Amino acid sequence: MGALVAAVNRKGENVVPTVVSMLQELKHRGKDSHGIATPDTAITASSIEELATNNLNSTVALGHNLSHILPRDQPQPIQGDGFTVAFEGRLFPSPNLPDLPEVQEVAGKLGGNPLRNAGDILEKLDGSYVFATAEQDRIVAGRDIFGATPLYYGENDRVCAVASERKALWKMGLKDAKSFPPGQLAVINSHGFAFYSVKKLRMPPKEKVDMETAARALQILLLESTRKRVSDLEAVTVAFSGGVDSSVVAVLAETVGLDVQLLSVGLENQPEVIFTEQAAEALGLPLHIQTYTDDDLEETLTKVLWLIEEPHTVNACIAVPFFWLAETAAKLGYQVLLAGQGADELFGGYQRYLTEYAHSGAEAVEQKMFYDVENAYSANFQRDNQVCSYHGVELRLPFIDGHVVDFALRLPLRLKIGSAEDRLRKRVLRRAARNLEVPGFMADKPKKAVQYTTGVTKALQRLAKNEGLTLREYVEKAFSNVYTR
Repeated sequence: MGALVAAVNRKGENVVPTVVSMLQELKHRGKDSHGIATPDTAITASSIEELATNNLNSTVALGHNLSHILPRDQPQPIQGDGFTVAFEGRLFPSPNLPDLPEVQEVAGKLGGNPLRNAGDILEKLDGSYVFATAEQDRIVAGRDIFGATPLYYGENDRVCAVASERKALWKMGLKDAKSFPPGQLAVINSHGFAFYSVKKLRMPPKEKVDMETAARALQILLLESTRKRVSDLEAVTVAFSGGVDSSVVAVLAETVGLDVQLLSVGLENQPEVIFTEQAAEALGLPLHIQTYTDDDLEETLTKVLWLIEEPHTVNACIAVPFFWLAETAAKLGYQVLLAGQGADELFGGYQRYLTEYAHSGAEAVEQKMFYDVENAYSANFQRDNQVCSYHGVELRLPFIDGHVVDFALRLPLRLKIGSAEDRLRKRVLRRAARNLEVPGFMADKPKKAVQYTTGVTKALQRLAKNEGLTLREYVEKAFSNVYTR
């Protein structure tokens, strides 16, 4: 885990100092090792300052900051066959455990022709990842189909660049930084960006299947997805609320043989704490609850807004609990966190789907759900990755798996949402949870968003009111104090 950056200078000037500056801006994503590469040379060092003293000179360069999560993680970038390459993220299952780092797997598949073979990476390698290669006069960059690992891009008349967070691009004056489209490759040279779609999420035809058959098939697919995502671990933490999504993830993690530690966070005196304790006891799994004060919340909000890079009120309210979860996991000595992100989009968990159902009917709901799955990378995944990475914690999402997503998209809406008045929704997932022996009071718990169960939204509204501001104004003011752009 760490940060990936890459840049091309359009004026024929040395871009290496620019890449070093980008790494400096993203040092919070990886502090264990740092590296930089031109098309024919790769150098790694224990500090960014060491990199800054090298004599590399090139119009094309890559950079990487490493957070050492697993024994096989190695400093990057590395030398390939006539190119250099950097990789950020994970392949699932991990390649040739325990010895082969993902970046070596990617370098091998690129062979001697990255431009020709890069598409095969996106087509054939399952996982959550981004990568970039440097050749003479160009960079080839790619992002997996679901986009759970962040990557952004930007350009001006001097430079074209990609980076794991927008702040590295903003530092270079690239104000209009955009999210790199999932499932695509970009060829980057002095002419700019040329994007090519390799693997696109599509709405498959619906299948005729009954509830019990669908639930059992879903259970099998989720079990395999979880197994792939933890095959390199012995113990893991799970973001836990006691609801159906996190309970399924927790049970599956234990089923595949891991030691599971449940984590729950929130402000002091939240009523949901009692439910979460009862749920953990029902599963027979250890639970660690970490509580925070309003003063902690104010301090955290500043850090969160710096990390998520936007004054979006809902995203800020969701990112704060994830920041606390990752912070707690790191303090307990865990570096991988499992979470249930993606379940609401796939199985109809959001209240807004009922509104769509009532106004426009079932077909409109299916289209809306597909849109949400397709765009979850920009709405949710990037945000959560960026706050977790700050603490050196890797976020893995069992629901975001190619086979699980394809299966869920094929299910008829009636197996997810029974009607426009369906209070529970996610029907097939709840049935799968019962098959996994998740107790009924958890499997059938109505959805309540994390920003409300943790008390974050209500507390921020109170802090905003104390200053005579709306919540939106309060968040925007805090953001403007963090970023002056």
